[in-house]
Amino acid sequence: MQTIFSWSQVSRRGVMALALGAGVAFAAPYAQAAPKTAATIGMTVEPGGLDPTIGAQVMIGQVTWQNIFEGLTTIDKAGKVQPQLAESWDVSPDGKTYTFKLRQGVKFHNGVAFDSSVAKFTLDRARGADSVNPQKRYFTSIDTIETPDASTLVLKLKQPTGSLLYWFGWPAAVMVEPSTAADNKTNPVGTGPFVFGSWAKGTKVDLKKNADYWNKQVSVKLETASFRFINDPQAQSAALTAGDVDAFPEFGAPELVSSFEGNAKLATVIGNTELKVVAGMNNSRKPFSDKKVRQALMMAVDRAMVVEGAWSGLGTPIGSHYTPNDRGYKDLTGVYPYDTEKAKALLAEAGYPNGFTFTIKAPQMAYAQRTSQILQALFAEIGVTMNIETTEFPAKWVADVLKAADYDMTIVAHAEPMDIDIYARDPYYFNYKNPEFNSVLAKVEASTDATEQDKLYGEAQTILANDVPALFLFVMPKLGIWDKKLKGLWENEPIPSNVLTEVFWEE
Repeated sequence: MQTIFSWSQVSRRGVMALALGAGVAFAAPYAQAAPKTAATIGMTVEPGGLDPTIGAQVMIGQVTWQNIFEGLTTIDKAGKVQPQLAESWDVSPDGKTYTFKLRQGVKFHNGVAFDSSVAKFTLDRARGADSVNPQKRYFTSIDTIETPDASTLVLKLKQPTGSLLYWFGWPAAVMVEPSTAADNKTNPVGTGPFVFGSWAKGTKVDLKKNADYWNKQVSVKLETASFRFINDPQAQSAALTAGDVDAFPEFGAPELVSSFEGNAKLATVIGNTELKVVAGMNNSRKPFSDKKVRQALMMAVDRAMVVEGAWSGLGTPIGSHYTPNDRGYKDLTGVYPYDTEKAKALLAEAGYPNGFTFTIKAPQMAYAQRTSQILQALFAEIGVTMNIETTEFPAKWVADVLKAADYDMTIVAHAEPMDIDIYARDPYYFNYKNPEFNSVLAKVEASTDATEQDKLYGEAQTILANDVPALFLFVMPKLGIWDKKLKGLWENEPIPSNVLTEVFWEE
């Protein structure tokens, strides 16, 4: 028998009773949905670890810097140095003594207090004989470290170091709690606004809001955040469209950017970065030990074609290891412009009238593979044969190229800001040695005059543009695709990062 049920005959109380009996939850009339407090951020490459003080991969900092870990200083979204765990500092007139006043009341995620002894441990670890810090050389000017009291740190330097405060803001200089240092690679413990939750290898890293965050001037809106690792560009696009990820701050497929134009849900934000795409050469290995060969290869490169083919025209050609964002920038793309005939002539002068054959070790990332294929075609025009060997990044590339320098040519986007000094490092994978260049960089550090430093940076750029220890190609833009209601992500990238401190959902 079928029962006919009339809603008009049932009282409000009866309706609620029926609903509860059926296990149905009714929202109060006109109740607003709770604001979203979770965000999923997409990344192309998964880091090999989560401790930026022991690993060179920029992806480590993109997950942990300013989220989990913090430093004595920090770099803001405009690229400027700001106080962080050091609230202030004094520098002696001779530039050789730095006295830091440390913040009080700061605790690591495990409850241990941050103080001068922790800062001393961190810096000693970074500069020690057994240090594997990726920026170890930035700490070598420190002679002695004194801790007069818990909130005072005094550094005595061997020589003035004009970039010290800037370097202290980098991921490699974040403060590390001694008892957790050995495990930070897989279980990072810092002082930041987010606490490490879990890491599903190959998939994602989850963070949780730090309820006891020391900086009460910052209102952290996100309760949870996830970094999801999606390598395939098509899969990145699909994840954004489906809402499986809320943002790809560094979208990996420039050819697909136009497909988001006019999207009602997703915003396209193109900013600047420090990502310098260069084809590094092993300067200690023939024929790349001959400057004329390197210059010839540079003249064989049509940078405009590279930018168009590798990154859909979204990039800025460069003539040295420097970006237009950096202080003292000089446009040196005209030093060795594209000129096939002059390139052939230089090769002949160097003793290679019929060219030569070599191998490029190219990471699997799209920009590296595409650029390699374009270079292969351009070099063929001057009689040079380049074979392409795809090299897994980061693990194999770091082992074979960065550490062992076992390669002819490679290609990678150097992401660290103002890192022109890498050509002065010994050892470093370019195997480039130029005392004049090293001298110019030493003068930069010895000076506290910004105008003089900018002039010297110009000289350093010019030396590299003429010597061509690497083929200087282009600067990548920051291609951000994210939900229009997600606010607070950095549009530009003065330092590789995904800072979540001020990220929130617009209601």
